[in-house]
Amino acid sequence: MTDSHLSDVRFDSLNLPEPLARGIQDAGFVNCTPIQAETLPVALTGKDVAGQAQTGTGKTAAFLLAMYNRLLTEPAPEKGMPNDPRAIIIAPTRELALQIEKDAVVLGAHTGLKLGVVYGGTGYDSQRQMLANGVDVLVGTPGRIIDYYKQKVYGLERIQVMVLDEADRMFDLGFIKDIRFVLRRLPPADKRLSMLFSATLGQRVLELAYEHMNSPELVQIESETVTADRVTQVLYYPSNEEKLPLLIGLLRTKAATRTMVFVNTKRAAERIEAYLTVNGIDAKAISGDVPQRKRMAMLKAFQEGELPVLIGTDVASRGLHIPGVSHVVNYDLPQDCEDYVHRIGRTARAGEKGDAISFGCEQYVFSLPDIEKYIGQSIPVETVPRELLPETLVKPGPEHFPQRKPRPGGPRSGGGGRGGPRRSGGGSGGRGRR
Repeated sequence: MTDSHLSDVRFDSLNLPEPLARGIQDAGFVNCTPIQAETLPVALTGKDVAGQAQTGTGKTAAFLLAMYNRLLTEPAPEKGMPNDPRAIIIAPTRELALQIEKDAVVLGAHTGLKLGVVYGGTGYDSQRQMLANGVDVLVGTPGRIIDYYKQKVYGLERIQVMVLDEADRMFDLGFIKDIRFVLRRLPPADKRLSMLFSATLGQRVLELAYEHMNSPELVQIESETVTADRVTQVLYYPSNEEKLPLLIGLLRTKAATRTMVFVNTKRAAERIEAYLTVNGIDAKAISGDVPQRKRMAMLKAFQEGELPVLIGTDVASRGLHIPGVSHVVNYDLPQDCEDYVHRIGRTARAGEKGDAISFGCEQYVFSLPDIEKYIGQSIPVETVPRELLPETLVKPGPEHFPQRKPRPGGPRSGGGGRGGPRRSGGGSGGRGRR
C-alpha cells in the first residue's frame, strides 16, 4: 500500500484494546486508509455504519477491528447456547469469505477469540463439526450459513456484531432473500453492532440497511469509478478473428507476469485457455463450475506468481484479493458497466497502479458507450499493432477442451464439435455461469 493512499489518522490514536494493537502491529499497519479513518471512530462508539468503498482500500480491516473491539469490551450474552457465535460476517463468495478469514486470523491472533469459516463446494462435514464445537466469529457465504442454522447446528441469539460485505453483490447473485432470512433471526438492531459495506450505496442497498440496521451512519469515501484514475486504460478495436492473436501477442510482449483475462462466458474462457496453452503461455480458466479444490489450487498458484495468466468470467471479478496484478485484459467487454470497473479494479489495488486493456470487438462493443458514461471518461483508443499479431497460431485439439457429460434427453440441437464456438471472438458458444 502506498503512503499516498493513507490518511493522517494513526491506529495507535484509536485507543484499541491491547490484543488488537498487537494484531495491528503484526499486520504492519500504522496509518489508516480513508475508509478506516472514517468508519472506525464511528463503529468503535457502537454506532452502525453503512460504508461505500472500492475493493482494496482496507474495508475488511475496518470492520474486523470494530468487531473485535466490540467482542473484547462487552461480555458475551447469557442467552443462547455457549457454542453459538457472537459475531457473523456474511460474504457473497467463498473467495471473499476465505480472504476475510485470513485477515481476521492476523488481526485477531492475540484476542483468544475462535474463528470459523463456512462456504459451499467442499468440507461439508468438517465445517459442520467445527460449528458444533463452537466459534466466536462465524464467516461464511449465505447458503452454508443457512443450511447449518436450519439443522440447528448453531443459533443466532448471541450475535453482538453483524457484518454484511459487498452488499450490492448479494443482490447481483440473487442472495438477497437468504440475507433477509438471516437478518430477521438476529437480535434486535439496537442490541447489536451492524456494519454494511458495498461498492455502491444504491436504493436497494440503502433500503436493506435502514430496514435491518439501527439508524446507520453513511460513510462514502469515493465512488468505485475512481479506480479508473489509477489504471492506464487502452482500447483496441480488433475483428473477431484478430482477438486471439492480439491477446497472445500482447501477453508475449508486455511482461504481463500476473494477468487476469476476463470473458463473458465459461466456454470462451475454456477456449482461450486451450489456445494460450498450446501457444506456450501458461494459463488457467476459472469459473463457477471449477471444483473447489482445483479452484483454490489455481488461485494459490496465481497469487504466488507460479501461474502468469488467470482467465475468468465475472465470478472472478469480485471478492478476490490478489496483490500485484500487473494487467487486466477485457477480452470481452462486459455487458454491465459496473462489471468493467470491478474487473479493472483487480489491478491498481491499495493505491498502486495498473494496466487495463480492452477489446472492442464486433460482438460486445455495443456496451462501450454505457461503460464510458459510467466511468466518466472515454477510454483511449490505440490501433491494433500488426507487428504483435502472430503469423500463425497453433490450434488446440479436442483433448485440450474439457469433456462434458451428455445432457439428459440427448445432445443439444445444433451442437457441433468440441472445437469451441464458431466465432473466433469466443463469446457465442453458449451461456456461461457467473
